[in-house]
Amino acid sequence: MKKLTDKFGREITYLRLAITDRCNLRCQYCMPAQGIDIVNRNELLTYKEMYRITRVLSDLGVNKVRLTGGEPFVRRDFINFLESLSFNDKLDQINITTNGALIANHISKLEEIGVSTINLSLDTLKSDKFKQITRRDVFVETIQTLDKLLASKLTLKLNVVVQPGVNTDEILDFIEITKNKNLGVRFIEEMPFNGKGLRKTDEVWNLDKIYKEIEKGYQNIIPLKDKKSSTSRNFRIENYLGTFGIIPAFTRTICNDCNRIRITATGMFKNCLFDDGVFNLRDFIRAGASDDELTQLFIDTVHHKPENGFIAEANRKNKSVSESMSTIGG
Repeated sequence: MKKLTDKFGREITYLRLAITDRCNLRCQYCMPAQGIDIVNRNELLTYKEMYRITRVLSDLGVNKVRLTGGEPFVRRDFINFLESLSFNDKLDQINITTNGALIANHISKLEEIGVSTINLSLDTLKSDKFKQITRRDVFVETIQTLDKLLASKLTLKLNVVVQPGVNTDEILDFIEITKNKNLGVRFIEEMPFNGKGLRKTDEVWNLDKIYKEIEKGYQNIIPLKDKKSSTSRNFRIENYLGTFGIIPAFTRTICNDCNRIRITATGMFKNCLFDDGVFNLRDFIRAGASDDELTQLFIDTVHHKPENGFIAEANRKNKSVSESMSTIGG
């Protein structure tokens, strides 16, 4: 079987696929208050096209797919697409990243389909601050989803974007959630993908600073052995049920073992979060590309995957890193 391998010997086994560029929230670190210019629906990949892309990639060794957005549950018939994807027996994992406001009634179906992990985006445990960050008032719905996910069979991770001047005072509160709950909390460095560029702040909260903040509250931090290609540095507090991790998304110290590619909702293939897109699959497919041509395109394109995110950013045609995370697939 042909494999997707780049020129640095890294095997690509993980696809992040954006279902839509639309979202029901307006998080400050993701997009401007007025939202983004969403594309016409006919510019989005169809579910049939997404299924075909995933199938071809799985024949090349991709065995894990994460479905993102925007907010994937905003798009009509998403559950039906999930169900069809579950019939691909070459996929070991189907995971979803969501803000949680719309999924509470679908949790039992997600279990039935065989979804592995839900990454729930939750940047604060305070209702007033939630409204400030998201510019929407759905805190109650999100917390209800959190509780239902904890009671389910799904593996749960909380994604917390660490925002200087906004939620750094809650880092230890999130750690405490792991005391009696079997979940992973992951603190993510803030990135510039908010439609405007990197937010100006008085402090930079990178991996080291986040870890030092946690050390102030705990002396019994136990490092965990990270899997190869893990995006986070993972730990737990002694005798705590859950774990926590820190994702150096902006300082990019996780690139050496990268096994990921991205495809946006409009079909743009991205070798790296920080590149500006290398090929539009939607147009290639709609021009009549065969599966063999798609296969060769993936092999050739992945071969040129940059060594790290800094090189990918330097090679951008548009040097400004300012698009919305909702556009590129959060």
